[in-house]
Amino acid sequence: MNLQLMLDALVLLSSGVGLTLTLTVLSLMTGFLLSVPLAFVRAFARPSLSMAVLGYTYVFRGTPMLVQLFLLYYGLSQFQAVRASIFWVLLRDPFWCALLTFSLNSAAHTTEILCRGLQSVPKGLIEAAKALGLKRLQIARLVTFPIAFRISLPAYGNEVVGMIKGSSLASTVTLLEVTGMARQMVSTTFPPFEIFIVAGAIYLSLTTVAVKATQFLEWRLSTDGPPGGRRRLRPKQALCEPDITTLTP
Repeated sequence: MNLQLMLDALVLLSSGVGLTLTLTVLSLMTGFLLSVPLAFVRAFARPSLSMAVLGYTYVFRGTPMLVQLFLLYYGLSQFQAVRASIFWVLLRDPFWCALLTFSLNSAAHTTEILCRGLQSVPKGLIEAAKALGLKRLQIARLVTFPIAFRISLPAYGNEVVGMIKGSSLASTVTLLEVTGMARQMVSTTFPPFEIFIVAGAIYLSLTTVAVKATQFLEWRLSTDGPPGGRRRLRPKQALCEPDITTLTP
């Protein structure tokens, strides 16, 4: 094993971490913002609207993200109407295609995660909020969503880790993130073993940080601060992401 090559790879591949984190963070933020209203529709809206959201999440959760990326980046360019539209400025750029694909995929997963969290909120709390005179929007903002987010946090942590690893697919559309830099280095130096070990170690480090951050946030949200100043840990509530085959309208 060539240790010098591994050190060189570590220096070179580290330059792709910025793009990896950019794609991951922006995709998660966009996907989360999209998923919040969709989750409420999925959980509480009339059946026709809930089924429409289910169709979106079913397709994006049930097909590989690589296929979705290829359809968006390579497939849409075949249509003259797309190339003549104002959206072509973005759709011809691999970064924006990757970001859009990752965001829509993350939104689909997060919608189902939050939907299960919303449905797990005790109905007694909602009834109590109504008895206090709170409006529906206030109940959703102050009662339902904070509790649902805390319940869904462990499952959402899995989505964060999955998106970090999924960002490696951006290398297939010529983006030079960590995996793209690794593939480029292999094409010039030829020994893939040491280079991809370093790439794997970088991804492992990023996912470890994400897991620890999620665990810390979960701990903070599931603790009470009594007057004495010491925190008392309450039993954790965990919700696993539902399997796609078990989804029901």
